[in-house]
Amino acid sequence: MSLVRVEGLSKSYAGTVAIDGVDLEIRAGEIHALCGHNGAGKSTVVRLLSGQESPDGGTIVVDGDPVELKTRRDAQTAGVALVDQELSVVPSLTVGENLLLGDRDAGWLNRRGAQRRRARQVLDALGLTHVRPEQPLSTLGLGERQLVEIARALGQRARLVILDEPTATLTDVESEHVYAAVRSVAAAGCAVLFVSHRLGEVLALCDRVTVMRDGAVVTTNDAAELTVPTLIRHMLGEAPETAPRSRAESGDTVLELASVRVPDRFGALSLRVRSGTIYAIAGQLGSGASDVLRGLAGLVPAMAGDVTVGSTRLRLADPVAAARSGIAFASNDRKSEGLFLDRSTAVNLLATRIPALSRFGLVGPRRWTETESRMAELCGFSDRQLGQPVGRLSGGNQQKAFVGRSLERPGTRVLLLDDPTRGVDVGGRSAVHRLIREAAARGVAVVFSSTELDELVDLADVVLTMYQGRLVARHSSGVPGDVLLYEMTHGVEPG
Repeated sequence: MSLVRVEGLSKSYAGTVAIDGVDLEIRAGEIHALCGHNGAGKSTVVRLLSGQESPDGGTIVVDGDPVELKTRRDAQTAGVALVDQELSVVPSLTVGENLLLGDRDAGWLNRRGAQRRRARQVLDALGLTHVRPEQPLSTLGLGERQLVEIARALGQRARLVILDEPTATLTDVESEHVYAAVRSVAAAGCAVLFVSHRLGEVLALCDRVTVMRDGAVVTTNDAAELTVPTLIRHMLGEAPETAPRSRAESGDTVLELASVRVPDRFGALSLRVRSGTIYAIAGQLGSGASDVLRGLAGLVPAMAGDVTVGSTRLRLADPVAAARSGIAFASNDRKSEGLFLDRSTAVNLLATRIPALSRFGLVGPRRWTETESRMAELCGFSDRQLGQPVGRLSGGNQQKAFVGRSLERPGTRVLLLDDPTRGVDVGGRSAVHRLIREAAARGVAVVFSSTELDELVDLADVVLTMYQGRLVARHSSGVPGDVLLYEMTHGVEPG
């Protein structure tokens, strides 16, 4: 029986169509997967169903009645609960207090007895019999916190539970607990919409699978009728491959990793990186790709192993030592970890060069102006853009400023880029790729992480695929996108 039905759903952002005419049916008691490569429209559907945004057109029907989900509260009233990939639980509160967060029926009176009984009921339903409601959430592991988040959704009497990448950052053992919880939720009569890039778990866990591509639904099938290669073909379609680069590794070894690891994030990894070469680490959220780059930048205290830059062994967990050795890093969050949004583009471009531009603590105007002009020409910024607060620029131009300030900096030997075109449109992406290629042409070794197949195929000279913390394969340029996607989502090379 259909519990939730979506008919002709559409949504555009600034003239760009995100989804168009999406139809979707989710039945009571079933686990329904929503799959698609990045940009397919999955996240937009999730935001509309969970009340985070309103559709431009179409209808959402719950239990036969059309509903308008303009807010998260509207969605909760309609019986829709979202468990996002970013945990929203609060470690400093108790488990029971976390279960009450956002509950519209919690009321103003603190009925401790009734709340404790309800907490005990939903915790037991998910196998958390060993967890006490009065226990601080901070004492639980990541997988148990994810289960508490799911328990909170159940405690709010949800009829549709949306799980957005619930196992992306969990270990296999923790994931098994989540799978058991999801099956328990469905067995109780709830509908589950399961969004995951792990295609193996999708086919093992879900009853039906809907695939999206380019903002539209491509197909809906019983999971038993699908295989991972078939699912990948649905996701990618018959679009021609981007023309691959045809460069091999060149230059001297400037960075070498020997049995480098971070407990619970990625296992022993050994790698040689050569100057003038662009390396891609292909991996989905939770694969360990981002952790490798952040660790090399000195931002992961638990990183162990041997890292050598040139002929000097790098002191780990020390960002200053990494920078002094010639490593430059741009994170995947330019707004929180990269840019001074209220300062000018010029200031952002030169922010990391102040010591080189100053004498006795004073910045010389001539040096500043000369460097500013050179950086503006390199990154393609006009005088007007240089004077603007960088926060007012487009996402693509913000990313150019973020990446660009690491270029042409004396002593930079290795450029690390974590998802360098995240949130960037096609034009901005092309400009960022140009900067990366020019850096490699000047002899800088570039290592970037990405989940975008076109970017991996088009930009990289060497592609390393990671899955759940381990290196799956290594490819020279020219590897087909479907091979990479299979490895990124299935953890093995296609047989």
